[in-house]
Amino acid sequence: MLTSYFKLKELGSDVRTELLAGLTTFLTMAYIIFVNPQILSAAGMDHGAVFVATCVAAAIGSAIMGLYANYPIAQAPGMGLNAYFAFTVVGQMGYSWQVALGAVFLSGILFIILSVLPVREAVVNAIPRTLKLAISSGIGLFLAIIALENAGLIKAHPVTLVTIGDLTRPQPVLAAIGFILLCALAARKVTGSVILTILTVAVVGMGIGASPFNGQIVSLPPDPSPTLLAMDLKGAFSVGLITVVFAFFFVDLFDTAGTLIGVSHRAGLLDKDGKLPRLKRALFADAAATTVGAALGTSTVTSYIESAAGTNVGGRSGLTAVTVAVLFLACLFFAPLAANIPAYATAPALLYIACLMARGLTEVDWEDVTDYAPAVMTAIAMPLTYSIAHGIAIGFITYTGIKVLAGRWRDVGPVVAVLAGLFLLKFILLA
Repeated sequence: MLTSYFKLKELGSDVRTELLAGLTTFLTMAYIIFVNPQILSAAGMDHGAVFVATCVAAAIGSAIMGLYANYPIAQAPGMGLNAYFAFTVVGQMGYSWQVALGAVFLSGILFIILSVLPVREAVVNAIPRTLKLAISSGIGLFLAIIALENAGLIKAHPVTLVTIGDLTRPQPVLAAIGFILLCALAARKVTGSVILTILTVAVVGMGIGASPFNGQIVSLPPDPSPTLLAMDLKGAFSVGLITVVFAFFFVDLFDTAGTLIGVSHRAGLLDKDGKLPRLKRALFADAAATTVGAALGTSTVTSYIESAAGTNVGGRSGLTAVTVAVLFLACLFFAPLAANIPAYATAPALLYIACLMARGLTEVDWEDVTDYAPAVMTAIAMPLTYSIAHGIAIGFITYTGIKVLAGRWRDVGPVVAVLAGLFLLKFILLA
């Protein structure tokens, strides 16, 4: 039945290979069950409830991708957007986490609408490649500054804004060693290097007294009610949240499209024209997962580039994603373990992911100032303003302004020009 439903023979795979691929993908992305509750709890959300929401949303999203779109691509709450949710929308802008969840839900609805309309590819293609690369890289730099702060490797300074942290404390030292270890394991292509590093740093930290251990690893799942259906949709319709909703939607759209194409290309799943079959289904699966995740109580759910680890060992069908879904559900019984993981233990993972995302800047055209200048402005604006939305806005405005004044106005399509104008009005009227 599995062979027939997932078309394994047509795809040149078998059940055993798909199950192994699912396990491999899961091990590369399981860090999210530790990191996401930690980040969102900084916004005042209940740690246990977010843990449940993370596991269930990842399971549902991966299952939809596998069963409906038949792709070996797993889903879970996305890195970068969870930090934007907690530290910018709630921490800096002052909205409640309930309103922020409402904004995530609305972005998911927009994504669903776009997924079923024939204009989706036109919208994706309308955004210059330079800005797409810059946004991904900027989110990486945004994660990096959060990771360094969580590790205690940097701290605020009244004169220089930031300075080095107190390196006489064990936490920042353990985080730094953990990052070096993680990069070394990744270089050696060790499966599950991220989660292995998190657990190693946590255990060593507990052993030397840098953080406590509550004595539990396994238990029944926590109560999900503190975040379940807690989103404030009325508050999310606030004029001031338009940019936030757009940021959630925009980043998820292009992150998903990039991941789908990238992983499918590596797995040889693109058709003879280089296009992705069943793209509408794949995008719908991602959008549906975001709306379900918001209802459960977590930030934007998106497709994970770590799915490439599973395709590298032969995963070709949705059975790989369904396997990941089952493993995330099994994680529901490990909530005490997640609660034991301190921030300095997850910081190396955040910093490593930041490095992966920052690689996009290498693909920018560094011979064309009208390309690289907006890219750099977009990327550095995100960590320095502590906002993905502000970084996107500054990128669009800078790109449009430079291109027009340089006589390259044809490079600026109508979609980019309109968005740049709206962002500029937002800064003038609502900043």
